[in-house]
Amino acid sequence: MEQLFVIFRKLLKETDTSFFRYKHADINWNNRMIGLTGPRGVGKTTLILQHIKKNLNPAETLYVTAEDFYFAENRLLNLAEAFAKRGGKNLFIDEIHKYKDWAKELKLIYDYHPDLKVVFTGSSVLDLKKGSSDLSRRAVMYHMQGLSFREYLQLFHQISSPAYSLVEILNHKVELPEVEHPLPLFEDYLKKGYYPFALDDDFELRLQQVVNQTLETDIPMYADMNMATGRKLKQLLSIIAHSVPFKPNMTKIAAALSSSRNNIADYCLFIEEAGMISQLRNATGGIKGLGKVDKIYLDNTNLIYNLASENANTGNVRETFFFNQLRAKHEIIMSPVAGFLVGEFTFEVGGKNKGMQQIQEVENAFVVKDDIEDGFLNTIPLWHFGFMY
Repeated sequence: MEQLFVIFRKLLKETDTSFFRYKHADINWNNRMIGLTGPRGVGKTTLILQHIKKNLNPAETLYVTAEDFYFAENRLLNLAEAFAKRGGKNLFIDEIHKYKDWAKELKLIYDYHPDLKVVFTGSSVLDLKKGSSDLSRRAVMYHMQGLSFREYLQLFHQISSPAYSLVEILNHKVELPEVEHPLPLFEDYLKKGYYPFALDDDFELRLQQVVNQTLETDIPMYADMNMATGRKLKQLLSIIAHSVPFKPNMTKIAAALSSSRNNIADYCLFIEEAGMISQLRNATGGIKGLGKVDKIYLDNTNLIYNLASENANTGNVRETFFFNQLRAKHEIIMSPVAGFLVGEFTFEVGGKNKGMQQIQEVENAFVVKDDIEDGFLNTIPLWHFGFMY
């Protein structure tokens, strides 16, 4: 246990607190048990270490990762008990999905140690109700996605800007006085600005490693898949990457994977929950998992350029960015007359020459144009939607 404290304090000392992800301000850190999910590589570990460094007493706090060899011979429940006896108040557990029976033991920690606050992070595919232990009444869950264009400007270029609501964006409130021409920066963001680790070397290689770990380790571990099924997930993502956005034909995909048609929808949902794809559903359900899937996109534009650069056609990149950024704050579904529907607002996404014909008879409809710096009336620049969080 002493070695865990040594590692924790070393990590804390190395943690930079000059930039905080958007989710830090959204979390109510007073809750007794908090879960933070999100795709690999979006900064969950950094966020919780920053919170500890800025707000908590290290003498009463412990950060561990469930991947540590310590847990090969020791139970998480026993660690929590020993930590509480030493006066511990805040226990942070990273990569919780790597620990067997994590839900059961977190439930027991919550019940046995009411004075201990627990924060855990894990893969997006974490299911609070998996197994017999239901954490949904105990843990308050938050989900974090990758950098917005606004966060990219701050982290990569030290250009600060507030976030704007959707209504403010539609009313042309977005201002970026420090940047005369934002489009070159926006183009760079689309290629390598979604993941914080793009600041480091070998971004393309590291992103491929994130994809491989997600498909070969995270999802199979969660869904109790064998290696052969894990390989089919990679095949499926490859099919999607070279076809998006496309209307899924489950029968053809199943034939290509030599798999049951009934399994394909489950595979797609797992990959979506892990942050690799996004499925645009229609209004029959709307809520994730209920509506009929109309189109499948890669989750973000960085994945397009990394997995299928030859398929990085402009229309695909535009729609992927719009879908990704709006999704962080709003439910977004297919529009029956245009591209997307967000609440009462209809959106058609295109280039600077995109016309109004498709939505001219629709109320609260907007054309979202790429390659323009400023908006007017119901025409909104695409890059403005990168300021939603």
